[in-house]
Amino acid sequence: MANLHWLANPGRFLRIANAVLPYLGALTAALLAWGFFAGLSAPHDATQGAPAKIMYVHVPSAIMSMAIFGAMAVASAVALIWKHPLADIAAKASAVIGAGFTATTLLSGSLWGRPTWGTFWVWDARLTSELILFFIYLGYIAIWQAIEDPNRAARAAAILCLAGSVNLPIIHYSVEWWNTLHQPAGLLQGRTDSSMAVPLLTLLAGFFSFYVTMLLWRMEREVVGRKIRQLRLLRAQA
Repeated sequence: MANLHWLANPGRFLRIANAVLPYLGALTAALLAWGFFAGLSAPHDATQGAPAKIMYVHVPSAIMSMAIFGAMAVASAVALIWKHPLADIAAKASAVIGAGFTATTLLSGSLWGRPTWGTFWVWDARLTSELILFFIYLGYIAIWQAIEDPNRAARAAAILCLAGSVNLPIIHYSVEWWNTLHQPAGLLQGRTDSSMAVPLLTLLAGFFSFYVTMLLWRMEREVVGRKIRQLRLLRAQA
């Protein structure tokens, strides 16, 4: 926790964020460019053909949708237990990004499902639990928008986030617990052919770098915005 408290100073955080954001942006662009090039250049899937290339967006997005919500749950716990001043800001800043990845997962999965399953949507356990995750993201964002007091909003949103994290193992293990159309995970278990695994892992790294870049940028804006609101409140009181 010492490192977390060292970053608790908003001024120090802003200096670090300003210093690393240009490099993170460049790294993100390089990883995404190479990942998409490698994915488009990779051979077609033996059974599904060209439509299977949707996996290069779908799979990393699905992993990020769950990873970001897990990070939000950790940040929410830190905010509730240790009152870290940047924890709730990190969770709040992550929500829109995570919701975007989840929406991308659902959309790309539907486009992939049409030629594979013959339909854009089925009430499969994996698909349904991912849709529930999207609604939890929306509920989390709605809490921050509906409650004006940041402290009350942070507490209510943190409770929802921690409760919603129960859905993460359901999403992950749904293909093992139930008989579903969705294929089991293979990338992180090493069951994917190297010609596909390399661009998938590159794009996963690119999506993660994009998340960190956007997270720092959104946190930076939130910290500055809160400082401005505090100054305006002090002026009004004076």
